[in-house]
Amino acid sequence: MPQDTPSTAPEGREAPEAHEAADENPTFPPSAAFAAQANAQADLYDQAAADPTAFWAEQARKHVTWKAPFTETLDWSGAPVARWFADGTLNAAYNAVDRHVVAGNGDRVALHFEGEPGDTRTVTYAELQREVSRAANVLSSLGVEAGDRVVIYLPMIVEAVVAMLACARIGAPHSVVFGGFSADALRSRIADAEAKVVITADGGYRRGSAAALKPAVDAALETLDGGPESPVQHVLVVRRTGQDVAWTAGRDVWWHEAVEAADVQHGPVWVEAEHPLFILYTSGTTGKPKGILHTTGGYLTQAAYTHHNVFDLKPETDVYWCTADVGWVTGHTYVVYGPLLNGATQVIYEGTPDTPHQGRWWELVEKYKVSILYTAPTAIRTCMKWGEEIPGRFDLSSLRLLGSVGESINPEAWKWYRRVIGSGVTPIVDTWWQTETGAIMISPLPGVTEAKPGSAQRPLPGIAADVVDDAGQPVGHGEGGYLVVTEPWPAMLRGIWGDLERFKDTYWSRFKNVYFAGDGAKKDDDGDIWLLGRVDDVMNVSGHRLSTTEIESSLVAHEIVAEAAVVGASDETTGQAVVAFVILRSEFAADAVQADVQELLRAHVAKQIGPIAKPRTILVVPELPKTRSGKIMRRLLRDVAEHRTVGDATTLADSSVMDLIASGLATPAQK
Repeated sequence: MPQDTPSTAPEGREAPEAHEAADENPTFPPSAAFAAQANAQADLYDQAAADPTAFWAEQARKHVTWKAPFTETLDWSGAPVARWFADGTLNAAYNAVDRHVVAGNGDRVALHFEGEPGDTRTVTYAELQREVSRAANVLSSLGVEAGDRVVIYLPMIVEAVVAMLACARIGAPHSVVFGGFSADALRSRIADAEAKVVITADGGYRRGSAAALKPAVDAALETLDGGPESPVQHVLVVRRTGQDVAWTAGRDVWWHEAVEAADVQHGPVWVEAEHPLFILYTSGTTGKPKGILHTTGGYLTQAAYTHHNVFDLKPETDVYWCTADVGWVTGHTYVVYGPLLNGATQVIYEGTPDTPHQGRWWELVEKYKVSILYTAPTAIRTCMKWGEEIPGRFDLSSLRLLGSVGESINPEAWKWYRRVIGSGVTPIVDTWWQTETGAIMISPLPGVTEAKPGSAQRPLPGIAADVVDDAGQPVGHGEGGYLVVTEPWPAMLRGIWGDLERFKDTYWSRFKNVYFAGDGAKKDDDGDIWLLGRVDDVMNVSGHRLSTTEIESSLVAHEIVAEAAVVGASDETTGQAVVAFVILRSEFAADAVQADVQELLRAHVAKQIGPIAKPRTILVVPELPKTRSGKIMRRLLRDVAEHRTVGDATTLADSSVMDLIASGLATPAQK
């Protein structure tokens, strides 16, 4: 494939994050070869704009197999609760598995599993059909019926995918709880969903050791003083690590024993399109859990449509890898449902990118000849910190498309990702979406879009997203405001489980009949969208609205900085002050002096954005507090910045990080 040639941005364009000169902000058109073979062509925008409802009906028929075809596409009369394809019937597991076997693709590999210790397993679509059918029969034998809820608390193993699909096969909504959550978090989710069964494991492998899971389930099911009894009747336990587990007779069941005894045949339960498919709880740490409800037909339609077009999937030849855990929505939509509906061959990996060595991901790309890679900006920046010589040891030439998800990717990381991981030629799709939206909403189309590092750019065909001001009016080019979605979309959440009023208040009360995402954004001079982070991450410094994302991107653009996190701290004079936490690149860290680093970087931010954005304090740290999914916990950094007791850190991948930061003994640079 010929190398793409960056085209210089039109005179006067300023990237909101960097505020650099126009000639320092190149754009990257797709190569002619990539554009010619792309699934999505430019006319897709015109098709969707001409008749959005008819467009989505076409996608639903193209990407989903229906038992009973729908005759009505959208019913918005009960707004803000939508009904898509409501009179059609289907089954999610049949769409993800059986239909590929029926089509003669049963021998195609569905999953290449790689365990952290190095154990492997390859599962074809025919084998996946048998495993899902057996697990569905097991759930039925335990009394689970259509409509009953099942909580899944598993590591990133094949059984996690099988369990989700088995629930879908019998019409039982699943609620996956990330394996890093505490027993208390698990208890609240089980109670809110009134789950009948929990599927868990003895443990999973994490950073070279076996981390227990079953004890958290046992604790979550205990009846607390004065509290209600758990609704859970049975616990299915996968044997993964072989460690000892406590056992409750009559309640606990070994997965392997039950599945091996079960019939390999199971007829899927056909459900209406609006039948609940899953509940996914947002990871807030205070208040009642917020269970985001997604139904079947519309969600599957948009999951498959976006996966096909945004990732340009060629199921006969591609090997796809999304590094997300199934405990998050990215794992639901772009590990389980989207790829499997499209008949993809994909990699799933249990462990961390640095176990047993920092080249583990790239080793797997080389081993499985991964052609499409979808990961988080935090992971990319971590790999930047480790140095490009590590991926340089591996053959990454199989990669033809890269994706980014989870938060805005700063231009410096975008360029590194393309140059080092993508050999300077692969398109990058920088995607914006949420647990609530169900699937990608804003993204480049890889064969169409002239990509801009750091910008998600345009709503996908069929999606009506915009940036509006305080009055709800669209902002002009070069202006900022609130990111909203103005028309219903198929994968949209149908509510908060058991709390319709909270759903209306949370998402639909800020602007009339418009979904407010909670994110700030701005349009550049071309009208392309740049995400600025959560609105509550926008600081007000002396009356000026400053985006944490904007300042973080400026910091990371400096050659000595590998990662940065910015928070607003209370300040008697300015209202809020900017406090930054930075990780230095390894080649600069050893000799760095805290005061010198602060002076250098404050001047850098002032030059790029303006003096008002200069951080009051810059603290050099060895690591940032991140969840296991890679998201930076800025809430905890605010505690440090405002000298408060650090809050709950149980969801962090490494809770000791906060002790180091809070103690002020984080790094030798603090000399």
